Amino acid sequence: MPLPRRLRPRPSLGVLLAAVCLTGAVSGPADAGSGSGSADRDHDRALRNQLEELVHSPGGPPGVIAVLRREGESRIVRAGVADLDSGRPIRADDHTRIASTAKAFSGAVALRLVDRRALSLDDTIGRRLPSLPRQWRSVTLRQLLNHTSGLPDYTQSPEFLEILTADPRHHFDSRRLLDYVADEPLLFRPGSKYQYSNSDNIAVALMAEAATGRPYEQLLRDLVYRPLGLRDTSLPQGYEMPEPYMHGYDVVPPNPPEDVSEALSASGVWASGGIISTPADLTRFIRGYAGGALISKATLREQRRWIDGASEPAGPGANKAGAAIFRYSTRCGVVLGHTGNFPGYTQLIAATPDGRRSLTFTLTTQVNKTNKPELLERLRAVEESFVCALLKN
Repeated sequence: MPLPRRLRPRPSLGVLLAAVCLTGAVSGPADAGSGSGSADRDHDRALRNQLEELVHSPGGPPGVIAVLRREGESRIVRAGVADLDSGRPIRADDHTRIASTAKAFSGAVALRLVDRRALSLDDTIGRRLPSLPRQWRSVTLRQLLNHTSGLPDYTQSPEFLEILTADPRHHFDSRRLLDYVADEPLLFRPGSKYQYSNSDNIAVALMAEAATGRPYEQLLRDLVYRPLGLRDTSLPQGYEMPEPYMHGYDVVPPNPPEDVSEALSASGVWASGGIISTPADLTRFIRGYAGGALISKATLREQRRWIDGASEPAGPGANKAGAAIFRYSTRCGVVLGHTGNFPGYTQLIAATPDGRRSLTFTLTTQVNKTNKPELLERLRAVEESFVCALLKN
């Protein structure tokens, strides 16, 4: 999502980047203990150094945290701070905007409804959402989930961007976001090519609501949060962040970092990127979603029908797209997950196909191929190193 330049005044810079910290085995969000053995400590130190380099890179994040979970043990590696004013280190129970990893949540809702026969992957916009443009009616749920729908991206609409720029905290009607591109034709024949679009997951949520007669927020609670034990995850409409939270920054040297944590309303991204969560909850989610705990084996096979396509921003290694999930093939093996970026935040959530090992990776600035292409390539290399640490025996 773009970052409007007309934001609230810059806060004081506060303390300088500091408090690089590494912890070993933990059972929950709190830190505890240290790694066992000199080889493990050396390896952990190397991971920590890579995060330090990200923090101190031009345009890099004021803070970064990675949570690696293998079976019953978690390791937390972090650098920088959660808040430049206080100098507080980032914790795994700090709230963060999860950006487009929220698309995996809408995928989880949709696929659970497929298992319950409330939806079908072959359901069309014309059947479930007949009020949407006639030229869109042949688009299927499957094509929305794997970004082959051809729907124009509402976040690129000049009218949408004009409203957002004039008032970043503007309260949008989340269920009318597709109105901004309702007069536009499909970009291509549905199913003929891959093109990532924020409109896709808005339509997914609307189809889920139409099929059940229940608000999307309730479907998230009933079908995703509760089964996976997510206690600190929500889909708000406003701009405020729940405490405690890691502050997100717009970092454009030589200017000092600008706190944009509460600069924009979540109503303008909704099912496409509005969820707020924590690294601890994201760990629980991706282990369940990627590992198939939420859906049947038959639906899991449909989720993993891979096509050419990358997440936004691209994840580590070679990317393939599935139904609201991506396959990241690295030099050390394969993980499944999703990435996302939003003003102030960049995310990667990934897990092994059996869900037993997972990685949650959060930066407190936005990094993508448009605003910071060189930093993105460095980030992808670091993410791959962490995937290798996750997969090693």
